[in-house]
Amino acid sequence: MSFIWKSPQSIEELTERAENTMGQHLDMEFIELGDNYLKMKMPVTAKTKQPMGLLHGGATAALAETIGSVSAVMCVDAVKESIVGLELNINHLRAMKDGFVIATCKPFHLGRTTHVWNIEIKDEKDRMVSVARLTTMVIKKH
Repeated sequence: MSFIWKSPQSIEELTERAENTMGQHLDMEFIELGDNYLKMKMPVTAKTKQPMGLLHGGATAALAETIGSVSAVMCVDAVKESIVGLELNINHLRAMKDGFVIATCKPFHLGRTTHVWNIEIKDEKDRMVSVARLTTMVIKKH
């Protein structure tokens, strides 16, 4: 797949836009932007764990929703269009107690009115932790 971004932003710009959001609260960090993918990482800490000491599925879902939504926004004309989430599904495959999870987001489908995003979330040893699919809708600004 070739270059997909219609409204690309630098890692620094993405980080600045994430100030005072859930992503910042959970210490998510944009780490890489390629021609057809975006990567983020999130630490497994007290902020992102459930009471049994494992990475919380909701924190993982928040990471998936964040990276997918940001990717979708960069694939539209930000002056004329915006993005809303329609559906997120996620499968948790491996428990995490510490370290970082790294999310990589790539498109399955970039249509005129909908996008479908694949988000793979792996540990630092490149083992799959979760896999998610996010569907977003492109809406016209008035």
